[in-house]
Amino acid sequence: MQRFTGFDAGVAEWFAGLEDDNSREYFAARRPYFESAIRDRLAALLDDLSDELGGETKLFRQNRDVRFSADKSPYKTQTYGVLTGSQLSPAGLYVSISADGLTAGGGYWRMARDQLERYRAAVVGDAGAELEKRIADTGLEQWGESLATAPRGFARDHPRIEGLRRKSVTLGRRLRVDEGIDAEAGHAFVAGTWRASAPVLRWLDEHVGPTTEAGRWA
Repeated sequence: MQRFTGFDAGVAEWFAGLEDDNSREYFAARRPYFESAIRDRLAALLDDLSDELGGETKLFRQNRDVRFSADKSPYKTQTYGVLTGSQLSPAGLYVSISADGLTAGGGYWRMARDQLERYRAAVVGDAGAELEKRIADTGLEQWGESLATAPRGFARDHPRIEGLRRKSVTLGRRLRVDEGIDAEAGHAFVAGTWRASAPVLRWLDEHVGPTTEAGRWA
């Protein structure tokens, strides 16, 4: 099995080029570099993290699904994967590489209706204060979509309205890749980010859990 050897300084330039020229011609001409220096190395990083934390890895396709999108650009401008079923959380832990750098995070993304019901019930209860504290203690950025206003049944001036408006609870951070990222730094960054998010993930696993809706996952 290939071990993670880091990302070189050409990664940012390759993705910046794809952003400027998102065409099959650009991708085909530079595919060998993508496969060896980007995709294979991200897969190796996920495998190394799986050895450390347990769980199953998945690397997603670079091609975009354009069937129902007005944007017909054929390729994603980031390469990403997840680790699921790890010792930190059964939910997916996320890692990606792009022109912006190496990004790592975790949480519940775009919660299904049944998850949102459980989440909001917990936020307004005693557990809500604990979630706020855990998020603040991570030192990570909080990402994800929020409603423009209060969800139905909740006052706009509710003391926990920011949490109630969230449709996702995800946290993470980014490491620049401009001059490259060596193997030790990259591994430590992703593992450290995931470990920092673990208290929030445990809260979500306890109070929200996976969806029971068909065809959806947490």
